Amino acid sequence: MSITPFTHQQLLPQEEKLEISKQKSELFIGIPKETRFQERRICLTPDAVNSLVSHGHRVILEAGAGLHSSYSDKEYSDAGAEITHDTKKVFSCPMILKVEPPSIEEIEMMKPDSLLISAVQLKTRRKEHFEALQKKKITALAFEFIKDSDGSYPAVKSLSEIAGTASVLIAAELMINDTLGKGLLFGNITGVPPTDVVIIGAGTVGEFAAKTATGLGANVKVFDNSITKLRRLQNNLNVPIFTSTIQPKALLKALRRTDVAIGAMRGKDRCPVVVTETMVEHMKKGAVIVDVSIDTGGCFETSEITSHEKPTFVKYDVIHYCVPNIPSRYSKTASLSISNILTPYLLQIAEDGGIEAAIRCDQGLKHGVYLYHGIFTNKTVADWFSFAYSDINLIVF
Repeated sequence: MSITPFTHQQLLPQEEKLEISKQKSELFIGIPKETRFQERRICLTPDAVNSLVSHGHRVILEAGAGLHSSYSDKEYSDAGAEITHDTKKVFSCPMILKVEPPSIEEIEMMKPDSLLISAVQLKTRRKEHFEALQKKKITALAFEFIKDSDGSYPAVKSLSEIAGTASVLIAAELMINDTLGKGLLFGNITGVPPTDVVIIGAGTVGEFAAKTATGLGANVKVFDNSITKLRRLQNNLNVPIFTSTIQPKALLKALRRTDVAIGAMRGKDRCPVVVTETMVEHMKKGAVIVDVSIDTGGCFETSEITSHEKPTFVKYDVIHYCVPNIPSRYSKTASLSISNILTPYLLQIAEDGGIEAAIRCDQGLKHGVYLYHGIFTNKTVADWFSFAYSDINLIVF
């Protein structure tokens, strides 16, 4: 008797298994009013809301949420959003969109298993904030962690572009300060020596500061310890400018002559202090320092955090501008930028059938998830506060 390698059942014709088409989902988005001090931005513009509503999604907006970005409730209402004065109603939505991370009181208003999309701002958070999110089994995405197809971080890059450009415009304002400013015009006027600008850091902030300053006709010097970053900056500017690695002697010489110094350094934890107090003492009377790195500690030893209401202080006859969150000063531009980044992702989440399916399909979006149903999936966030960490690729695949 011969033994066949297959059973009778296995030899019968089998039905073909085809991929099931994705089931689209309808989003129900809540946009609360930003309550954090000095935060004036909003995640979605009326045009973005209109796009979402026309795709069959619901958006509830807290009354007055867009006023600081020059968007009225009527504009949002005309775009299809539901306007409410009830904060709890907004936070009860299954998806919450915020610029700043929610406060513990706001997390308490959220329903369990909600989806939160906001900034994470790790260095300003406390452990209790994440414990509250964990307790509610929230799935949280940080838009500064979301990666683009080319491996870059679109939200970080976009806001850095605003901060870099703004730093030069702010310096131009401060140079005409009536009490201490030098009364210099930030430009290249025939027969008048151009303004000298020193930029410390050749990342996106440094690049856009250099682009704006050279566009106004300034004489720009950029310092960074990364030759690769300096080379990329040179190539992107298409204008030959002075670049150098950070050597104290060369930096001091440049700072002694400069009219404006812009700090645009970034560090893994705290930004490195590159300019010492002694170097600042040697700067010209009425020179301007704009420390864009202040949100991570600042790269000037003399820097101290200031606010949008009282943005400057004077030390050693040098004007210091050390306001964290510079993009919030240009709230409409920043809101448009954030909205342009988030809207395609929101439409894609709906198209894929919800956040679970979307992060399976999009690795860049998956990289933005730091909390998945209360489980920490981002090692940096987990290690910072000593939480247990699970690799998201072992949970969602």
